[in-house]
Amino acid sequence: MTAALVRCGGCAIARPDGQRGGAGTRLWHALQRDGADVVAVKSDASAFFPGKCDLKEQLGARAIDTILIAGAVTNICCESSARDAAELEYKVIMISDALSGHAHGLHEATLATFYRIVGDVRPSEEVIRLLR
Repeated sequence: MTAALVRCGGCAIARPDGQRGGAGTRLWHALQRDGADVVAVKSDASAFFPGKCDLKEQLGARAIDTILIAGAVTNICCESSARDAAELEYKVIMISDALSGHAHGLHEATLATFYRIVGDVRPSEEVIRLLR
């Protein structure tokens, strides 16, 4: 398995003028970027919708076949990216305790539906074990 973690949410969406910037586009202060990290800016909910982001091309150049989804908001950006990645034939795992929804029940409903129909859902501890 060659995996990539996709961090979803408003923090990864470009401004309407297509430029990066603003508080919502900065990487969380506790996370450190490595020179090998892929950085992609999306212009809509999904990081994999054609024409809205170059993430698929960047991952393809690295032979990535598995996508790990984390971020906010579970039932909007994260679900959109996860479903589109699955349609593109990536193996997709939504990391249940690394996602959050707008309201109680939305997060849980999204994960239950995704697991039943589209891909895998696992807590971070299990994902870490799989990666070792």
